[in-house]
Amino acid sequence: DTSCLQNSWELDALRVMRQIDDRIVHELNTIIPTASFAGKIDASQTCKQLYDSLKQAHASREKAIKTCINQSSSSVNKLREERNKDMDNLTLLKRLRKEQTNLKLMQSELNVEEVVNDRSWKVFKERCRNHYKPSTSL
Repeated sequence: DTSCLQNSWELDALRVMRQIDDRIVHELNTIIPTASFAGKIDASQTCKQLYDSLKQAHASREKAIKTCINQSSSSVNKLREERNKDMDNLTLLKRLRKEQTNLKLMQSELNVEEVVNDRSWKVFKERCRNHYKPSTSL
């Protein structure tokens, strides 16, 4: 009956997975050449690789968070049903409250994910728009 991403090390893993987004400005400053160095680096290939990396990172994080939300939501529903059958069980109430808190945490992580992704795509578009046009819109 354990939920995912409820331990601090699991949340730290999610933060580590967000490093590509945290470092995007530095990454783009490093890989996208100024006009004087434009001939030395293939910016279109570099932007394509970054695009692919961002897309994959965003998809895997979203999948992990949504999986946790689904697991936690199912657990909350199951605990609610058990609680309704045994209203005097304080242990059950504590487990239900803990799982509800975990569900809210996962839902807020999904909101954080949306903000992080939006910021990254905005920076990507600003710096790569002249070098790479993805086939799908961002």
